[in-house]
Amino acid sequence: MTQQTWDEVGGLLPHDEFRAASEAIVANIEQVIEGKTATVRLALAVLLAEGHLLIEDVPGVGKTKLAKALARSIDCSVRRIQFTPDLLPSDVTGVSVYNQETHDFEFRPGAVFANLVVGDEINRASPKTQSALLECMEERQVTVDGVTYQLQTPFMVIATQNPIEMEGTYPLPEAQRDRFTARIAMGYPDAGAELAMLDGHGATDPLNELRPVSDAAIVRQLIATVRQVHVADAVKQYAIDLVTATRESLDLRLGASPRATLQLLRTARAVAALEGRDYVLPDDLQALAVPVLAHRIIPTADAQLARRTTDAIVAELVHRLPLPHERKRSPYDTRPAPGKGRGPYEPRRP
Repeated sequence: MTQQTWDEVGGLLPHDEFRAASEAIVANIEQVIEGKTATVRLALAVLLAEGHLLIEDVPGVGKTKLAKALARSIDCSVRRIQFTPDLLPSDVTGVSVYNQETHDFEFRPGAVFANLVVGDEINRASPKTQSALLECMEERQVTVDGVTYQLQTPFMVIATQNPIEMEGTYPLPEAQRDRFTARIAMGYPDAGAELAMLDGHGATDPLNELRPVSDAAIVRQLIATVRQVHVADAVKQYAIDLVTATRESLDLRLGASPRATLQLLRTARAVAALEGRDYVLPDDLQALAVPVLAHRIIPTADAQLARRTTDAIVAELVHRLPLPHERKRSPYDTRPAPGKGRGPYEPRRP
């Protein structure tokens, strides 16, 4: 059977159908994750941007539960990998096994042959095992014994890790971190959300009752629609300026890569579509700068001594960088631009 390659997606969805499908997924996840609407929407945006998500936070705040809730909300193949020091690369990618009946080797797919791969505590696996994810995350394919196998669409890796406990862990190398589109933190819930959690999770786990509200075909259509979101030249230049600022910052010894620029723009398209727009605003890039760029950069020794986090450094760069000159009016002003009938970042209408 011929597998569908990662670049083959479905047709476009009308605006109303796109909004209904995306809102249904968000509402379904929020049955399990209380009071984290922005985090849930960002996780969905990463999926629609054809990216991968790293959830980094302290134990017990719902990292794995968010990953599972997103996976169960979409009726597609899901595999979970519990990363441990004794996990082998072949457990992730697959292995060729000799068949006594056919007198030949046959390939048995590993855990990455699924639409959504949930990697729990990814930094507990050895660097050798972590590297097994490099090819599939970037190229949507797996090569075993010289044979390349294509992965299906959608394909997303959702990994979790605990940044506090470092004993018995292997920090992710930069090549691995750069392949994650965004890094998010769950954070502690507020008092109201935690009270609702006690009421809803006290006797049973809502995750066990969660039912899919979408499927792989609809997700492919959502992805295809996101790809068509318009990005003005001024917004593209602003994205480049944001990434370039990280490379020139005196507080950083490693700035963001060109891959970061591309994924920043892709995620901004997804966020714009989820907000009901068919064009990207500079505000989208500003809101995404920290989750998309902060985990890819390395601060200098002086910045580390001053206890300056990468999140704070990126936020400061966003604050200092001037907005595009084409920005002529407030993005919240929905009136047509004088004489043009459209805003400065909207696509030209036929």
